[in-house]
Amino acid sequence: MSERDASSGSAALTVALVGPTHPFKGGVAAHTTTLAHELSEAGHDVTLVSWSHLYPSALYPGEQSVPGGAPDVEPFPRTLRVLSWARPDTWLRAGRRLRDVDVIIVVHVIPAVVPAHLALLRAAGAGRATASGHGPRTILIAHNVLPHESHPGARQLVEALVQRVDAVVVHSDEQARLAATLVAHHVRELDLPPHLPGGDPEPRVANDADAGETPVRVLALGIVRDYKGVDLLVDAVRDVPGIHLTIAGELWGDAGRTVRELANDPRVVGRVELHPGYVPADRIAGLLAQHDVLALTYRSATASQNVLLARKHGLPVLATTVGTFPEQIRDGVDGLLVPPGDRAALVEALRRLTEPGATEALRSAVRPPDLSGPWANYVGGIEALAAAPLDPVDEALSEVDGAGLRLGPVARAKATVAGIRARRRPVVEIAPGDIPSRVRATDVLALDSDAVDAVAIARGLGLPRPGEPVAAWAALGALAAVVRIRDDGHRSSVIVDESGSGSPLGRWARAVGFAPVELELTGHRAAVAVLDIDTASLDVITRLHPGGCTASDVDVAIGQASWALRSGGLLILTLPIGDDDPDFAVRPADVRGILARADDLGLRLVGDADGDVLDRMRDARAEATGGDSPAYAMLRLTFRRR
Repeated sequence: MSERDASSGSAALTVALVGPTHPFKGGVAAHTTTLAHELSEAGHDVTLVSWSHLYPSALYPGEQSVPGGAPDVEPFPRTLRVLSWARPDTWLRAGRRLRDVDVIIVVHVIPAVVPAHLALLRAAGAGRATASGHGPRTILIAHNVLPHESHPGARQLVEALVQRVDAVVVHSDEQARLAATLVAHHVRELDLPPHLPGGDPEPRVANDADAGETPVRVLALGIVRDYKGVDLLVDAVRDVPGIHLTIAGELWGDAGRTVRELANDPRVVGRVELHPGYVPADRIAGLLAQHDVLALTYRSATASQNVLLARKHGLPVLATTVGTFPEQIRDGVDGLLVPPGDRAALVEALRRLTEPGATEALRSAVRPPDLSGPWANYVGGIEALAAAPLDPVDEALSEVDGAGLRLGPVARAKATVAGIRARRRPVVEIAPGDIPSRVRATDVLALDSDAVDAVAIARGLGLPRPGEPVAAWAALGALAAVVRIRDDGHRSSVIVDESGSGSPLGRWARAVGFAPVELELTGHRAAVAVLDIDTASLDVITRLHPGGCTASDVDVAIGQASWALRSGGLLILTLPIGDDDPDFAVRPADVRGILARADDLGLRLVGDADGDVLDRMRDARAEATGGDSPAYAMLRLTFRRR
């Protein structure tokens, strides 16, 4: 990577994103294009390296390009369509052009394209097979680790690819387990963020189904393939006269023929309507407005955008308990869930939809999806992987504790900071005086306006993607404390951030020139994490919302910091405030005990225990019981090691 002038606003990382984009259609192309936009908006120098010819026709029987040429999402301006599945020379030429980038992100779709990806990475001098460790960092985004329909040799090809790259990103627990069985070096599960075509919702087309006068209008949207179970839905509709089903999408192969045959059954004629062919983006909003329920009766699934698409347009969802659907749908509240392949359960669910008032009750509980926060988390997760230690022997030196947490990167945090910083420059120049004085190291969040103010301050400073306001409030105070107290002017502080990708602190710290080591601690790991590092070797440890401390594990965090921080080092953590759950939240009476334990271990509070903590906690409690009702109650504590 060539040196770039930080004062010119150059990007933190040069990124080559290799994957499909317009004119190719489908969710993967939309996700890839949106990711390019999001990485660019986060301050990175992004080139989208795409395809002129992607799939062999035998493996993709439908039309590959968007009909009519209109893109599903806004094209990324810096796109090179230089790859061809049938031209190996294009794989090598493209790879050679990427030798000087910091990160190559490869989007994996089907095994047939794996040879092209392997050749490109080899030509770029990238991947774990490059023993020098000086090539670009490599991240694989696997939408499906293995294809839904098995093919000879598929597993061997994908196994070679996941073992070549430094990290694999997946979108569900099941896919994470599958990648692990292929001996992927590092697997990171990130929630699939929304890349929703179709624009804004259109006014709902009136239907009297809730009064039982007309059929409930159910929509199956997208390509008809066997794993999507559309045939099961048509078969179930035969037993439920009060359902009208629309199938809008390409009818592929045997699955498409089966659906056509079922739709000709006399019991569903006039109640099952086929709209074969690709559904362009400009038709989606109108189509959804004409229906009452979106159906996703998959036999198997990984992650899908269609639940979020339905929520954006106010539709409840009927789905099977596969992939991420059970986490996205509240059964009986904003949708219905049935076991996959269970015809009787599917028929019963359809009958429930025909009960008077049923669909309207589900619709009333549908909540619009968050379309910005998930992308901030997703980009933050990828940034953390891109900035992870680059030493090729890290894996051999890593250890695993009883909770299964890999600790090698943390153990080598100090040694890797110089190497990471040599490859990157700050995007944002921030001095201590640039952050308003009202942003305190130790503080209490009680009102919506405080969290919204933190987002506005972050944007005013030029920090990338604040994301969710509460997490932004927590991170802004932490960043202020680090810059004001623990920065030597060279951004050389060793920071271990245990907040998780939901917090913007990691990407903000990178944007201003630090090289944080980030840990994603969830569930039981959060309370038992052990840092495999030398005593007094860290400058900052953070545990912030949404992955911050609870009342039951704050002692662990304090104990950890008491030996891991060097003199003058900072421990910054957030704690929920409340009276309902003493293991989760703290009360004013608990805080003095926490401060006393910290002081005993050599950690002194930055701020005034009474004015900055206890008085403000009491004010927050008063506001919760009357007056301006607070939306949040959270405490941020900053300690400094003596």
